[in-house]
Amino acid sequence: MIEEPLPIPDAPKRSYKVSRSLKLSTFSVCLMFAVWIFVTSTGLANKLFLPPPADVWGAFVKASVKGYQGSTLFEHVTVSVARILAGFLLACLVGIPLGILMGVSKDARALLNPFIEFYRPLPPLGLYTLLVMWLGIGEESKLALLFLAGLPGIIISTIQAVESLDPIYERAALALGASKRDLLFHVYLPGAGPIILAGMRISLGFVYTVLVAAEIVAATAGIGWMIWDAAKFLLSDVVIMGLIVLGITGIGLDMILRAIGNALMPWMRKRSR
Repeated sequence: MIEEPLPIPDAPKRSYKVSRSLKLSTFSVCLMFAVWIFVTSTGLANKLFLPPPADVWGAFVKASVKGYQGSTLFEHVTVSVARILAGFLLACLVGIPLGILMGVSKDARALLNPFIEFYRPLPPLGLYTLLVMWLGIGEESKLALLFLAGLPGIIISTIQAVESLDPIYERAALALGASKRDLLFHVYLPGAGPIILAGMRISLGFVYTVLVAAEIVAATAGIGWMIWDAAKFLLSDVVIMGLIVLGITGIGLDMILRAIGNALMPWMRKRSR
């Protein structure tokens, strides 16, 4: 009798992959900073347009302690993150149910798809001028722009997620007497959840891309407004510092979004192993 070989545990492999990925990520970031320091210290780049990391760090400390144009860096970030979350969450509340409806109903998709495809490629600044005319220069127009920026990605990913579901799950649920509400919460959302989450992450990036456009009109605070205002005075250290802070907050929100997805959909975490 031939004995079957024992299965090889996969835990060490996973820890090795995580360790290797962390090392490669750390190496790439350190390499970028090394090139940055070299370019600025040797004079290959004009410090007016690309300041050295020390100047950017000094701008960060100054904005954190003394503030920029009457508000501290923390206040600027808080205002911007609040706007981003408001627009993004509103896009999720509208886009996910709408995407499910368009995914299961061809008639609903035929009725609504032309409008989504029409405004999806519109440039943010061009769209913002119309929103300002309609809603004014206050928070309403800013929220509307961020909402419209995040909506198409969520709708399209949700439609794709619902259409990719195996119809056998829906038929099995209906055979067991499931209602439309049961289909929504026990078939569509669990089955399409991973793809919807991917669409939400992409949509969050779209919301970030239009933040500066949303904050250049009648704003007095916000990280996007700070970047725009500093650029007018050629304060490149403040501009680069603001972009770095904006990128770090985006990474943080994306990590939170993935953590929430892993908590609500543990099967997605098992699939990724």
